[in-house]
Parts: sequence; structure tokens; C-alpha cells
Amino acid sequence: MLSIEKSAYSAGNVETRPKLPLPTIASRSCSTTPNSVIFVDDDDDYRSIVKAELVDEGFHVRDFASSEAMLASLQEGTRADIIILNWGLDTTNGVDLLPVMRERGIDLPVVVLTDRSSPIHERLALQRGAVDFIDKSRGTAILAARLRLIVRNDRQAPKPGQVLQCRRLTLKTEAGRAYWDDIDVNLTVSEFKIVHLIASRGGEYVPYRQIYDAMHYVGFVAGNGEHGYRANVRSSIKRIRRKFQECDPTFDEIRNYNGFGYCWGTTSAPRP
Repeated sequence: MLSIEKSAYSAGNVETRPKLPLPTIASRSCSTTPNSVIFVDDDDDYRSIVKAELVDEGFHVRDFASSEAMLASLQEGTRADIIILNWGLDTTNGVDLLPVMRERGIDLPVVVLTDRSSPIHERLALQRGAVDFIDKSRGTAILAARLRLIVRNDRQAPKPGQVLQCRRLTLKTEAGRAYWDDIDVNLTVSEFKIVHLIASRGGEYVPYRQIYDAMHYVGFVAGNGEHGYRANVRSSIKRIRRKFQECDPTFDEIRNYNGFGYCWGTTSAPRP
């Protein structure tokens, strides 16, 4: 199997490039092909190699040389299970595209594939909404294994049509939308998963690790040190609280038990 290593980009900061004018995409794509992948990378040779190896791994791959081509294809109705997005593209950084994609209604899981493997880059990608951050040097076999876990986890999400009502909170799983007093809180995909998890277990503290698994998939590893993932959970909870407080300045439903985790609407300590 060919290696998918690529020479490193020039060392530097994570400064953003000019943003693209993006079309509005109203609805989430939903794949009818098992393990269907969209792959965006502007290096033709590298993209061709990775595509061939993913096909050998059993994936159906649609590849694009630019984010513009990918967005146009989605607008025309292309369906997939997951998007693989290169960090560095000619017209924009893939990581800069992530929040804009969410604003445009593209809520497919996105994996950032990169040779910028520093914790700073990883944290930024996850904060922007990526479900995984994979160093290109790990090879296609590792990439494929992680893609399968992400797709499996996504398909095990709550069934379409379910509505969770928790007092003033309404969660519509089909649309992936959270409402506070009928006001859309505008959560990202990973933020919605967190709120759904802790609200569905209202009155019970959920450990950091379980929340982190809900954000990504079971066994996902990121962050510095054995418990580095906690910083990512805390950062996500902070953004979630801020969004709810924009709807209601008195919002105070998410409680923390230091060193353990979070719960929805209770101050009781977790059981040892």
C-alpha cells in the first residue's frame, strides 16, 4: 500500500486566508451508499493515491480539487456520509471553511487531514467543528479505520423524527436543532450531540470521557496528556452556554462537578 505522506507545509502560524463566497446549502446530505466519502485536496497526485487506497478499503469516494467544486456538488444534491477536508487548500484553509459550512447547513461529519500535527492545529480544528484530526503520515489504513468508526457512530445517532422535551428545551433529532423557549440556539453538530446526551440524562452527571466520545466517537484520542480531552469538553460547554445565554441571559441549566463531568439541571453530586 502506498504511503500517504506529503512534504510538510511551511512552518508558521494558523492565520486565516481570505474566506470564500459560499452558496447557501439548505439541507443535510444523507448517503444511500455505505461508507460514502467526499475528499477535498488540491494536490492531484496525492488525492489520486488516497482515493485509490480508500476505494480498496471499501469506500465510495467522490474527490474534488477545491472547496468551491465540493460546495457546488453538494448544492446540486451530492450525498455522502462524511467529508475529508485537507487543512491547506489554494483558496482557503480547510479549517476556516468549517464554521461557514455549518452556517450554510452542511452538517456532515468533517475530518481534517493534515501534516500540521501540532496540538495548536488540532485544537483549532476541533474547536471549529471537525470530528477528527488526522496526520497524513499515519497512512490510509488508519484513516479508513477512523472513518468507519465515525460513520458507525453517526448512524447510531437518535432516529429521525424523535423529539426530546426537557422543560424549556426542545431537541429535534431529525434536524439536529435545539430550541430554548422555541428560539433556535444554533448549535453545531458536535454541540447538539453534547446537549442531547446530557439533557437525555437530566439530573445525572455525565463524565468528561462520555461527553468527549459523543462529540467524536468512542476511543477517540486528542489533547495533551492522559486527560487532555477535558479541555476540549470544557471549551465546547463554554460555547454552548454562551449560545443559550444569547437566547436567555438567565440560562443556568448546565452544571459542572469539578473533575467529573456535567449534567443538565441539577446540583446533586455524582455517585462515587
